[in-house]
Amino acid sequence: MDKAIGFVAPEKAAQRMKARYTMALAEAYLGSSTGRRGTSEWTTAKGSPDAMITQTQFDVLRNRAMDLYRNAPIATGAINTIITNVVGGGLKLRPMLDRKKLNLDDEKAEELEYNITCEWDLFSNNTECDIQRTLNFGEIQEVVMRSVFAKGDVFVSLPRVSRSGSPYSLKLQLIDADRVANENFAMNTPTMINGIEKKLETGEPIAYHVVNMNPQSSLMLNPEGRKWARLEAYNTKNNLRNVIHLYRTLFPEQSRGVPVFAPVIEHLKMLDRYSEAEIMAAVVSSLFTVFVKTESGDGLINPMEPTSETGGSTADDTQKLAAGAMVGLAPDESIEIANPQRPNRNFDMFVQSVLRQIGVALELPFEYLIKHFTSSYSASRVSIMEAWRFFMNRRRWLARSFCDRVYEVWFYEAVALGRIKAPSFFRSPLLRRAYLRADWIGPARGHIDELKEIQAAEKRINLGITTHTQETIEQNGGDWVSNQLKLRMEQELKGGSSVNPEPEGRVEETEEVANTDQLPNSYEENEDEAT
Repeated sequence: MDKAIGFVAPEKAAQRMKARYTMALAEAYLGSSTGRRGTSEWTTAKGSPDAMITQTQFDVLRNRAMDLYRNAPIATGAINTIITNVVGGGLKLRPMLDRKKLNLDDEKAEELEYNITCEWDLFSNNTECDIQRTLNFGEIQEVVMRSVFAKGDVFVSLPRVSRSGSPYSLKLQLIDADRVANENFAMNTPTMINGIEKKLETGEPIAYHVVNMNPQSSLMLNPEGRKWARLEAYNTKNNLRNVIHLYRTLFPEQSRGVPVFAPVIEHLKMLDRYSEAEIMAAVVSSLFTVFVKTESGDGLINPMEPTSETGGSTADDTQKLAAGAMVGLAPDESIEIANPQRPNRNFDMFVQSVLRQIGVALELPFEYLIKHFTSSYSASRVSIMEAWRFFMNRRRWLARSFCDRVYEVWFYEAVALGRIKAPSFFRSPLLRRAYLRADWIGPARGHIDELKEIQAAEKRINLGITTHTQETIEQNGGDWVSNQLKLRMEQELKGGSSVNPEPEGRVEETEEVANTDQLPNSYEENEDEAT
């Protein structure tokens, strides 16, 4: 037709061709087409990230995610697996002073780092750091991570409370995400979004509005008992945080976090129902009951007498299937035995297929999600590597978003009290950052073949790719310097025998053998104190 029109009316043909090109460009992405069968009924929500999460939707999302965590084994296991590998018993502080900026030699830097570690241990390794005197800092990290994954976010207030049990007044107060809401649960505004008061021009948080009790509590039914407190986000004197808001920012201008189960809530719930139904079907199929039919209708058993060890009777209103039960039938009554075909042979295959999709959304390999390692060595190693990329990413997020911020506020107080000597800490932002540099050490990655991993670590050290300190952290989360001191002590107790004896038949010497001749001079000078 186009050729015919082009022969008769070239101008009309050119207009038709132009229109076709315009339509093709408009639907360059098939996903944007509204005329195709697969996308014609696809409706989507519009708006900013905050507009997608109104207070009502936010509450429903959190409540459903929490119900899954409490009652769905897969959801519970997924979060517990993440917390075990990311946090473990809590990330441990390892000060990493910038020695060059602070103009410190190795001996002074090590002494200062040791002092910082001792003071931090005094603050964090007991329940005095918790305003409720319930958790230490490591346990607080675990609760924080669980709240972020299950509820989407959590708030940590940093009040000052002086107590006789600790020289530090800094305390940590965990605030449940449900308690941060607009006053009287009002609608969101450009400057008040789900309990967070923001500056209109920049979008930065100014204050957090916290109700005095959990909205899920029955006490909230009485409006007179509701009281909101306004917590300033930052201290106006030193610009330190008063409140730490922990959540994963997925998109720009996002004010609150969403549970990690948000994309798979429906899948998890349906899978939980399916599993429960299959279990019940298997139980019912195992209950074999004999029905006895007689011409007189009397049956073999008195209808009101117990029929099984459980004490159940065969009265019409109480008859039910039971293990080894016998039930009489009236005249002209019969029974048909239905075979439910349980257990379902396809159950495990189907569930595993669904779990693979859930694992992709949660960034957990299938083997980690269900704790089932049956693949080859190479496949299992790849699974562990992929999982640990995810775990280490979340660990860095926790260290940066929570541990570093608490550490900074604590360091201010420690220097102000004179318990840590840090010249120019308050005057120079550059030196302040040099003092606050730190690593946070968590649980080590597991190994399938430890011998191969150790040999690979040895080669990496010999090639200068990593250091003894880095490899020690990777292998077991330990401290290489501390290990050397302890090895020397053990060597002295053994009477001077070699720390790492050479195996028989080995001729060449290696530079990696740990002995006292290779230790720094500072350790030799402090030998008595270290012992």
